[in-house]
Amino acid sequence: MTGSLSAAMLGAMNTMVSGTTLAEVAAAIGDTARANILAALMDGRALTAGELAWHAGVGAPTTSGHLARLRQAGLVAEERQGRHRYHRLAGPEVAHALEALMAVAASSPPRHRPVGPRDEALRAARTCYDHLAGRLGVGLADALQARGHVVIADGAGSLTASGERFLADTLGVDLAGRSTRPLCRTCLDWSERRPHLAGRLGAALCARCFALGWIEPTRDSRAVAVTDAGKRGFAEAFGLAF
Repeated sequence: MTGSLSAAMLGAMNTMVSGTTLAEVAAAIGDTARANILAALMDGRALTAGELAWHAGVGAPTTSGHLARLRQAGLVAEERQGRHRYHRLAGPEVAHALEALMAVAASSPPRHRPVGPRDEALRAARTCYDHLAGRLGVGLADALQARGHVVIADGAGSLTASGERFLADTLGVDLAGRSTRPLCRTCLDWSERRPHLAGRLGAALCARCFALGWIEPTRDSRAVAVTDAGKRGFAEAFGLAF
């Protein structure tokens, strides 16, 4: 993630964020139950405290305390619908930071834990907040870059005019409309160690793949399954094989 920040931006951040504040945020993440809660929210959904308790492996009262700590650190936001309360990541910047931390964790010495089907599913294709990650996400970024539709350099991304036409004509991706969110940015993929696409472009591409029926969610995981239609579509549009 830091690769997309200029030296000037990093300098400004250093003056605005104290070491104490950074340590407080890191401490909020640095608990296994809270880390599991944040990981469960990485697919962009809003979940109840009960659902998050299951993911965290702790009881409801303990989960409430963890959620309060995460809200205080600005990592999680609460939404209320009638009598129900839901919790989600505070924004895409939190997801980017968590994905970068996962990349660091993935590069640490192995703990000799056998790789299971769930691990392979996440590495193949998953959501990272509201965009696609894993081999699928990185493959899409690579294919678009190889065809000159996006330019990725120094950790940042930009969409070309040919890319905008390709996405609109081939997939029906609509990027019109005003938004303060960056159009195209990159996110370091923790499993592939290379960038996938985020920002409005990444979100729109992910949403369109769901709408086309090329991918579908899997239960209790942010892994997504590539459907038969998706295998044909990704092969024809991007030259990807699944």
